[in-house]
Amino acid sequence: MRTLLLATASALCLTACSTPQERALQQQADMDRIMIEYGPACARLGFTANSDPWRNCVLQLSTRDEISRYANSNYPYGWGGPPYWRRW
Repeated sequence: MRTLLLATASALCLTACSTPQERALQQQADMDRIMIEYGPACARLGFTANSDPWRNCVLQLSTRDEISRYANSNYPYGWGGPPYWRRW
């Protein structure tokens, strides 16, 4: 029984690990989603689609939204930490 449990746990751990190719595919999928979401806004701002300035615009808009999303998280003290960490 113990051997079966160990073998099952090992198999689950190995399937949970992703290969570099899988991580690359996930990153590509994330980038495709970001380009679809923010690409039209950058094109309306006057950037030529699929140019370096357009890609920079897409990344900047994505980063700005992520920062605002995580800055308004449920962390009770915001970015400053608990009150006893701050200097008065």
